[in-house]
Amino acid sequence: RMPKEPSESSSEASKKMDGKGSEDSEGQTEASEEMLRKRIRTNTPSPHRTPQSSPPKAVSMEELMETAKGVTNMALAHEIVVNGGFQVKAPEPAEGSLEKRVKEIMHKAFWDSLEAQLNDDPPVYDHAIKLVGEIKETLLLFLMPGQARLIGQIEEALDLSLIQQQAENGALDIGKVAQFIINTMGAFCAPCRDEDVRKLRDITAIVPLFKAIFAVLDKMKIDMANFAVSSLRPHLLQQSVEYERTKFQEFLDKQPNALDFTQKWLQDTADSMLGESEGGAAGASRSSPQLLLSVHNQAYLRLLNWDHGMDSFPETVLMDRGRFLEMQLELEQLALVASVLLIVYNSAGEAISGLPGLMDQLKSTIKILLAEMHTPSFRVDETFAAIGEKLCLELGECLSQHGFSPFHTDRQSALKGQIAAVKSQDNPIRKLIDSRIQAYLIGFLEFSPHRSPPPLPGGLAPISKELEEAGVRLSRLVNFNKLVYSPFYHKILQDILEPREAADT
Repeated sequence: RMPKEPSESSSEASKKMDGKGSEDSEGQTEASEEMLRKRIRTNTPSPHRTPQSSPPKAVSMEELMETAKGVTNMALAHEIVVNGGFQVKAPEPAEGSLEKRVKEIMHKAFWDSLEAQLNDDPPVYDHAIKLVGEIKETLLLFLMPGQARLIGQIEEALDLSLIQQQAENGALDIGKVAQFIINTMGAFCAPCRDEDVRKLRDITAIVPLFKAIFAVLDKMKIDMANFAVSSLRPHLLQQSVEYERTKFQEFLDKQPNALDFTQKWLQDTADSMLGESEGGAAGASRSSPQLLLSVHNQAYLRLLNWDHGMDSFPETVLMDRGRFLEMQLELEQLALVASVLLIVYNSAGEAISGLPGLMDQLKSTIKILLAEMHTPSFRVDETFAAIGEKLCLELGECLSQHGFSPFHTDRQSALKGQIAAVKSQDNPIRKLIDSRIQAYLIGFLEFSPHRSPPPLPGGLAPISKELEEAGVRLSRLVNFNKLVYSPFYHKILQDILEPREAADT
């Protein structure tokens, strides 16, 4: 008998998302679950805070596992809500794995057996009828209970008892049965599968035809699951704020020190903003809601400059750690691109300002050479030397094409030196660009999402599109996170800021 995975229902496929989910979200879900499991297992107060007056209560292994399961489900729901591109994907064993080899052997044995039965004289249809039964179950799963007419047509055309009688009497036309299946699939499939279904009509051999039918049905089941996800998202968005908050409260009830890292994150942000400086005193004089909002937004911005190797990530944003890290790496690259272009245009002056296509050409070159900057194999000195050489070459060609004198050797050497200096995080130009990017992004957090984007600071025009996309993603994450965890944040921030305000009055 053929393995049953082709006939799993779309609802079963949706359930599997808990364990397998989409390949894009799987790593984030597992990382979130593992981090929270570690926090669950830690029954000692955080080293960043003084010990609590009463120790955390003991919990059973069953409670711990149930909590871990809840965290996984919460992470999946969160992924569907905040990731507009979330999609269910068919699980595939790793290439060369034992699971994949066993699966291939089992399937080959089944199809070989089917072919042998059909080649018997007279043909034996036992396996073929079982396949028809599995296909029938799958086709019925694509229908709603109220579609009685279509259900009746499938039940009648794929009546297994009748097909069995026809086989026993030598009157079964398996090709005719297959054509009904193909026609029904064509009526049910998404437009993107029309071509796949059309190709089925060109297959005449029964065994290859059934193999192809199951392959297309697998795709149709994934299509149906993704349609269900897209239909669910608006409803889930309404429910997920309360759902995630409740789940986290359940976790907090079992592990009372589960907000230690969040407390430290907000405390450190407040200390940095409202220290003994004049700026801190001015900030502290504002009204409490404004101050609370300002500290909170600045805390989110700090997540884009997080030392993931040293600092423990706040518990309340743990499920989005992967997204913040992805944005952090993206912004680091964009800052370097903008810094190098600012140096180039300041060095070349009016000769290249306004030349059509040059900015995009130089930007593309820099991004290509920096593409591996966050990989272990990246060689920073060699890369920035290559950037300098390549940009000087492209600039020389462009100046010659437009009738300008090319760079002299000494100017090229100076430009290459300035470009190479950008690799240092203490480089003044890089620090300037970084600060302007931070100011631009904080504008996304301070203004209503319905307003136009904040004004773009100088020097950021070459990366304006990427920055706006990053700002939109950041504000979406932050706004949703605030909605979910607002009661926890409000209490922590009040405990931090009220003593400061009292001391300043």
